[in-house]
Amino acid sequence: MDQTQVEVRVLGSLSQVTAADWDACACPEALDGGRPFDPFTTHRFLSALEESGSVGPGTGWQPQYLTVHLDGQMVAAAPMYAKSHSQGEYIFDHNWAHAYEHAGGHYYPKLQIAAPFTPATGRRFLTRPGYETIGLSALTQGAVQLASENDISSLHITFCTEAEAEAGTQMGLMHRTTQQFHWLNDAYSDFDGFLAALSSRKRKNLRKERRQAQEFGGEIRTYSGAELRPDHWDAFWTFYQDTGARKWGSPYLTRQFFDLAQQTMADDMALVFAERGGIPIAGALNFIGRETLYGRYWGCIEHHPCLHFELCYYRAIDLAIAQGLKRVEAGAQGEHKLARGYLPTQTHSLHWVGDPNFADAIARYLDAERDAISDEIELPTEYGPFRKPDVEEQQ
Repeated sequence: MDQTQVEVRVLGSLSQVTAADWDACACPEALDGGRPFDPFTTHRFLSALEESGSVGPGTGWQPQYLTVHLDGQMVAAAPMYAKSHSQGEYIFDHNWAHAYEHAGGHYYPKLQIAAPFTPATGRRFLTRPGYETIGLSALTQGAVQLASENDISSLHITFCTEAEAEAGTQMGLMHRTTQQFHWLNDAYSDFDGFLAALSSRKRKNLRKERRQAQEFGGEIRTYSGAELRPDHWDAFWTFYQDTGARKWGSPYLTRQFFDLAQQTMADDMALVFAERGGIPIAGALNFIGRETLYGRYWGCIEHHPCLHFELCYYRAIDLAIAQGLKRVEAGAQGEHKLARGYLPTQTHSLHWVGDPNFADAIARYLDAERDAISDEIELPTEYGPFRKPDVEEQQ
């Protein structure tokens, strides 16, 4: 194919591309009316972030969307942002920034290809079917060229797929591995089927936690689609503000984001509330993909034993089993998830650094980090909560 026909554009707003063109690259699997693999790079999700002011001026996330055009047709895209800080990414490079600036360099701004505020694995190089190779190549070269020509320190592609990580490494990007804890659905018919796969001690502990959670004095309900109401988001906004203030200093999402999301993404969300007398006292927000349930936010105005585990982890498992989903991704970090059936899973990112000496130092660091992450995943998996097939347990 004649490479001279390829044009890479940088867009300051998603309003400059139609939803149909963007989603033809971001989620072609959903063109038949089904769900996308994940909703976080769809036009509706990214637009809600932009229109609500969650990204854009004053946020440190300035849209610089990349699009690739071939003979007038848009064939690839990437959600890229110019970043003036490293917040809301969950792949931590604060030490890199400190070291680079301590040596006299300017780490910010940097370029970030990501789903903002979302530590969920998914495609970052979005291509129409049949244009995967040329699309990934053009997006990668375009992003690196943009960084290089504008004296931008670095480019980061976070929570990409393993296949993208392999392809990016072959193109000269540096590969970083991190870990999360995911629950995998082994064709369980219900929660009891999942419990039966656990060791006796872990099984008893989970049952005890679920009983304790129910003692808060109310009922737990799940809302999705047309069941979601504006007053639900009023309650959840209170929870989200509290959690955001404690974890990040200030919430990443604005209140308007949730209103826009209800208008365009209600079927992509499941909101789990603990209610007493019809008043929510705690809640967890999940996003629903074609194969995966994504646990994203949690908050409360009252603290009760094990209620966090019930709403965020156990109800997510219930929902995944009911909808026939393959896994639950419960967000970043959290070794405590292991005891609740969530196993360590490798996640991937790609990095380009313009300064050769700094790039060499980062490459050496990543080599050592990958070995450490591999060991961190192997050991807890071996001694995890599941029954060993060669061990007969006392029931």
